[in-house]
Amino acid sequence: MIPDRRNRVVHLELRTGNLGCACAFLTQLFGWRVETVHASAAPYVTLDLGGRIDGGIAEHETARPFWLPYVEVADIDQVAERARELGATTLLPTREGPAGWRCVVATPSGGVVALWQPKP
Repeated sequence: MIPDRRNRVVHLELRTGNLGCACAFLTQLFGWRVETVHASAAPYVTLDLGGRIDGGIAEHETARPFWLPYVEVADIDQVAERARELGATTLLPTREGPAGWRCVVATPSGGVVALWQPKP
């Protein structure tokens, strides 16, 4: 399979149970700028990673924090179905948001990746 240039990581999100600690550490270590957005029930912190990729931190009840890469795809339903054919498990079915659609899958080896299709 030839890699599709559109299938690139466009967003990197940290899911953690300690939002304040994560923000303090990342800003002090890397100098990343943070901004809190109140778009839903829980606060979301955007990260300026200083490059071509966006980032964020979400408060999430989890035994162990994890990074969630968002991969931009041309057709989210087609890629989600292909992921399932390859043995992935759907953790979050496709959902529409203000800027596009997302779906989260777990790979057969246990890794987690979010699929992202922006609105035109």
